[in-house]
Amino acid sequence: MKRVVITGIGLNSPLGNSYDELYESLKAEKCGIEYLPEFEEIPDLSTKIGGIVKNLDFKGEIPRKYRRSMGRVAQLNVISTADAIADAKLSQELLSSKKCGISFGSTMGADEEIFRWISEVHEQKSYKAQNSMAFLKVMSHTVAANIAQMFEIKGRNIPTCSACTSSAQAIGVGYESVKYGMSDIMICGGAEGQHHLSAGIFDVLGAASSNHNHEPHKASRPFNHSRDGLVISEGSGAIVLEELEHALARGAKIYGEIIGYATSCDGSHLTTPSKEGMQSVMEWSLEDAHLKPEQIDYINAHATATEKGDIAESHATFSVFGGNTPISSTKGHMGHLLGGCGVVESVICLLALNKSFLPKTMNFESLDPECAEINVLAKNENKDCKIVMNNNFAFGGINTSLIFQEYKG
Repeated sequence: MKRVVITGIGLNSPLGNSYDELYESLKAEKCGIEYLPEFEEIPDLSTKIGGIVKNLDFKGEIPRKYRRSMGRVAQLNVISTADAIADAKLSQELLSSKKCGISFGSTMGADEEIFRWISEVHEQKSYKAQNSMAFLKVMSHTVAANIAQMFEIKGRNIPTCSACTSSAQAIGVGYESVKYGMSDIMICGGAEGQHHLSAGIFDVLGAASSNHNHEPHKASRPFNHSRDGLVISEGSGAIVLEELEHALARGAKIYGEIIGYATSCDGSHLTTPSKEGMQSVMEWSLEDAHLKPEQIDYINAHATATEKGDIAESHATFSVFGGNTPISSTKGHMGHLLGGCGVVESVICLLALNKSFLPKTMNFESLDPECAEINVLAKNENKDCKIVMNNNFAFGGINTSLIFQEYKG
């Protein structure tokens, strides 16, 4: 089996559009959640806040011949992928080789295009005004398909569309592709674009925050006793996974190594989280990495600030790790990036390894008494980390756990 290292990073988030910007924002305890006036278009939408990506020039960075088949979600991910490719210094020859593949996912296609398409057809009672580009923007694998076209990828293309675990699963299958020798390079990630369609879904489910519309920076409160739901945001990310010897042969910069991955399904309720499912995926990831729980220095939790989700995750984590391992959720800083959260939070894990920095859980005052007594970080900490874990969980009972290690040569 091959060793798998990370040689390139690209991201766009409410906290910045690069590895360094994300680090500085987390260190400065910034919050990327804000009031979104466009949500007022839907009067009965309870939540009016979210995180958005700023300072991107889609028209300037993506040629029209490619952009015309992309909605916002694909455009976001194309830009972060371009940044990851540039960071890894991958040539076009490498990108187009059969041993270079991609794996990307999102919850859905472009929300804004889905909304426009259905609205126009409903109002006009006709499909005559629609064209083929609409479908290419809304199809579930729009991100993976458009990235493959833009960068002339000829190898594996594995779309992973599993809501909040989309980009974590993308990284996981990319890791397995390289580990088992099917690819030398896998570019992996995911994205989500902001739209009231996504926020509205969680609003209907009673899972979206609505008590802090006037104070958006206080809205997302993972594990906190007074949390009232999640905040939907947008963002994208891509990381380049590479077989170690291949990376060394071309003198690539190495951010860290993936040494463990697991994914599982609860096989029970579609929306109620399972403590047992969460626990098992962490245990299987540790098993894949040949590690004991006490060897994990930090856990980036999924913790979206929903009532049941945070409680179940805390008990699952406590069952595996006890109450000492430092744990935080960065969704208090930027909200829930849905399909993009797994990859951006994996980058935060790489920051922990490379910067010896653990971000706090924003808006955490006291632990919900229904939660297990886990070690939630209430302030930023500096800690020398060797091995860290990133967990993500999704509707449908889908669970993921990734383990990253400092590269030791």
